[in-house]
Amino acid sequence: MTNYTKLLNSRNRFIDSMAQNMNLYGITHSVGRVYGLLYFNEGPMTLDEMKDELGMSKTSMSTAVRQLQELNMVEKVWKKGERKDLYISNNDWYQSFTDLFSIKWRMGISLNITTINKSVKDLENVIHDPETDEEVKAAAQIDIEKFQYALNYYDWLNRLVDSLENNDIFQLVPKKSETQE
Repeated sequence: MTNYTKLLNSRNRFIDSMAQNMNLYGITHSVGRVYGLLYFNEGPMTLDEMKDELGMSKTSMSTAVRQLQELNMVEKVWKKGERKDLYISNNDWYQSFTDLFSIKWRMGISLNITTINKSVKDLENVIHDPETDEEVKAAAQIDIEKFQYALNYYDWLNRLVDSLENNDIFQLVPKKSETQE
């Protein structure tokens, strides 16, 4: 095995591992491989170059790149004389994680808070309805308290996401610099 083959195998092993881990954040394996390809490529690439390298269709490649752009993990760049769109990876993993985590969690938090607020309103109507049985009113009140606990949790989670977005998290958990061992 040549040293060049070892280099490529090492990269591919890491790209595959990274792509599998990105699945934890709702990113498909193929999209993770696109990011990995761009990460190890020393310059920008066109969709055609990425398609050829990974053996994906141009439509799948375009969809993957668009998803990575929405997550701020890939950006389009301009190069004089080049007519095709070129893309590079965002190599600041701290920022990529922050953006990815924030985007995904904000959507989930918002959906859950909206659902809880609607449920609480419905339960308050149940409690204030004179025809509601006292046992049902008591159960509804317990549920409202559980929903309040959940709202408190989502408030905490929102503040956690805030700390990621404004980089306050790095005061508590500092980044390791390249010079640290």
